[in-house]
Amino acid sequence: MGLLIEGRWSDRWYDTKSTGGAFVRSESRFRDRVAADGSTRFAPEAGRYHLYVSYACPWAHRTLIFRALKKLEDVIGLSVVEPLMLENGWELAEGADPINGARFLHEVYTRADPAYTGRVTVPVLWDRATGTIVSNESAEIIRMLNREFDAFGDASLDFCPEELREEIDRVNAFVYDAVNNGVYKAGFATSQDKYEQAFDALFAALDELDARLATQRWLVGNRLTEADWRLFTTLVRFDAVYVGHFKCNLRRIADYPNLSGYLRDLFQVPGVRDTVRFDHIKRHYYGSHATINPTGIVPKGPALDLDAPHGRDSLG
Repeated sequence: MGLLIEGRWSDRWYDTKSTGGAFVRSESRFRDRVAADGSTRFAPEAGRYHLYVSYACPWAHRTLIFRALKKLEDVIGLSVVEPLMLENGWELAEGADPINGARFLHEVYTRADPAYTGRVTVPVLWDRATGTIVSNESAEIIRMLNREFDAFGDASLDFCPEELREEIDRVNAFVYDAVNNGVYKAGFATSQDKYEQAFDALFAALDELDARLATQRWLVGNRLTEADWRLFTTLVRFDAVYVGHFKCNLRRIADYPNLSGYLRDLFQVPGVRDTVRFDHIKRHYYGSHATINPTGIVPKGPALDLDAPHGRDSLG
């Protein structure tokens, strides 16, 4: 864990002293976009863009899902970082980065901005034509993958239709704060009260989502949308990691009758299971956060059966 300060790497954990023990996530710094309408300098082209991702990271996992479902594997290149994130941050195995030849992800960041200051995170969408980072904001990258590359992928799939966008954005904001980021606010808190605040908000949100999914198959418009995939990447890690490692242990997703079936429903969508790597997920969390798990021991469990029938077909 660390960050760049004016282009120089510093192995530094999150500062929670200044926030009274609360974890506060930094905003992404690269916020350009690929646009098919010619409104930016980044035009969609096959072979031009490259994704740097981690199978362990839920934010990067979103982009892997969209790349797979939109049939963009042959259009957008991929480099996967190693599971462990230690004193040098995210690392790349030798030969894993055919674009920049980097061994550490922070080298990709300084290639784009030699004076960059901030956290070095995945995903990263890299433009080979201009030699820079287009975006490191997962929410915006998946919107690009959803529509801007339709000339090269599966244009029939639209996970963020215009008529549902307002409701998708509303659900996304709720899920992000209480669930996606909520598990981190609980897990990285360094004071009891901040942990309990995040914990309570997380399980109140999960209770609300479980009730919502009792009568509808998907979160918005009774069709599979971006909102479902953004929730999925947290749910699929929950029982394996967040329950124990982040002390989010009031209930497991397996204990929720609707969320558990919903999780299996999403996992069984063709193309999704190949993006889920529990070996990377567990090794990363339990092995990278020495402040939380100093022994680095990775638990063998839990036993998860995501291929079991989900029984949600009748809802939509």
